[in-house]
Amino acid sequence: MRIGFVVFNGITFLDFIGFYDVVNRLNWFEETKGTTWDICGLSEEISDESGLTIKVNRIKPDLSEYDLLFVPGGMGTRKLRFDEECISWLRQAGQVQYIVSVCTGSLLLGAAGFLENKKATTHPNAYELLEPYCKEVVKARIVRDGNVITAGGVSTSIDLALYIVELLVNKGAVEIIKKQIDYPYERQGMIEV
Repeated sequence: MRIGFVVFNGITFLDFIGFYDVVNRLNWFEETKGTTWDICGLSEEISDESGLTIKVNRIKPDLSEYDLLFVPGGMGTRKLRFDEECISWLRQAGQVQYIVSVCTGSLLLGAAGFLENKKATTHPNAYELLEPYCKEVVKARIVRDGNVITAGGVSTSIDLALYIVELLVNKGAVEIIKKQIDYPYERQGMIEV
């Protein structure tokens, strides 16, 4: 399993880190041993709205190389959905097995055409922005429609990552990770189409 984490200026880091921290534990389990990931972006460094900066380890790689593409959200998505360089780059992931977003990352998936005729969700404050891109905006925490999985607001990134672990490994793996990260919550608001 190869995972591509897409990062960009104006990201909400909790969207990214909540998902990343859980998913990087896939190597604990026999079914997903050997999972690798890259932090992918359009530039060498990216910053959130407050100026916190991280380095990107692959600049504009071919996204079709990955088995799972993850796109977080943040205020930067509002502008990026109209950025042809970014959207063309994301379109390379058309045949990727799992295309996943949290929060307003779904706006970028929508702009790239991945949500056409699909049900999807996003941060509750961005439902209206998502409407033009999908068949139906579902007011749920996680929505899976085929190979596209979208999730709601920021903290949903942890629930989404646990869902991915269950999908790729099993429920037992989820319980092991939840215990390790001291996560007492149960997933709610899940819709599979």
